[in-house]
Amino acid sequence: MRSTSWGVAVTEQAGSQVNAGGEQGGSSVPDDEWDRFLKESVEGTANAPKEPAARPKRNRRSWYAVALLVVVALLVVALFPDRVTGWFGGGDDADGTPLAQESEQPAQAPPREVAARPTREEPFRGSPAARWASGADGITLPATKATGWMSTAQVQQALQQTRDFLVTSNLDRGVLRGERPARAIALMNPHQRDVQDFLATAFSAPDEKSDPLLLFSRFDERARLVGDDIRTRGRVSYAAGADGALRVTTDVTYVYPVTPAGGGDEVTRTIVRREVVVDWNDPKKVITEPGTFSLVSYSLDMTNGGCGPTTGRLTPQFAAARSTAPGGGPEVDPYDRSTSIAERKESRDEECATATRS
Repeated sequence: MRSTSWGVAVTEQAGSQVNAGGEQGGSSVPDDEWDRFLKESVEGTANAPKEPAARPKRNRRSWYAVALLVVVALLVVALFPDRVTGWFGGGDDADGTPLAQESEQPAQAPPREVAARPTREEPFRGSPAARWASGADGITLPATKATGWMSTAQVQQALQQTRDFLVTSNLDRGVLRGERPARAIALMNPHQRDVQDFLATAFSAPDEKSDPLLLFSRFDERARLVGDDIRTRGRVSYAAGADGALRVTTDVTYVYPVTPAGGGDEVTRTIVRREVVVDWNDPKKVITEPGTFSLVSYSLDMTNGGCGPTTGRLTPQFAAARSTAPGGGPEVDPYDRSTSIAERKESRDEECATATRS
């Protein structure tokens, strides 16, 4: 069954084994001048009335103090409006400041953005992805140390190659248009028979078990990417695996802005989250080839990519299709990375759900 246009599909499978330009927060006023202004504002009260001996006159002194504070506050607003706006969570910093890299699983979903339609000029407008990094920059690699059969240098190389796999699987422009992901496949152990069988079927006769979308992002020809910017957020971690292997775990969300290939100004977003686990095996214990990994497991959670019969392509819905699409399914937040894909799947009975934002 197909859900609404913002349907979310979740699938799991397993294998056999920061302000550039030198400005300070958008203000042209250096911090030392700001501090001096505040200090002089306070010290400038030397001519204020002294503490009177008579108690009834204390109210007059309080009034002077309040008036002084009001004057200082008005001066601050007049002279430094950008600073004051920042104090109350407004201004460009609230939406435009890039987030720090994700080094661990977040505790909660990102805050709600002000509702705004995406445009060709601002395809991530009104989305948490507006503050995410672009491309490979949004996929965080950890510090490295010798693990399993690998030295520190080998671990670092394995992590880089794992990220290369994610990039060539989900960000390569040719692959996104539907081309065979040859560079990504070249990183996969050719001796892992079940995976090779999957690859042989997925691109020629995709079905539920052999769906290329389980590992690769490929769009239907009726959708066209907007610009060259794809936003990403996620992380890579590693530990010792079975038989001394280096086990690498990845969890990345990709946000693709798309528009109808037939033309028009409408822009929508397809959001794909992938968890992929691979083993870099010790060639003395597992049959493999240098520079290749064995696939351990993979999970997919996609929003506005299609929620129905397998086509092997991401099929985002646009306004015309959304107006006639049936509703249904529980609500989920595609930007919430505080739970795993497996936990999200367990929280609902249906495969398809309705996304609360795009």
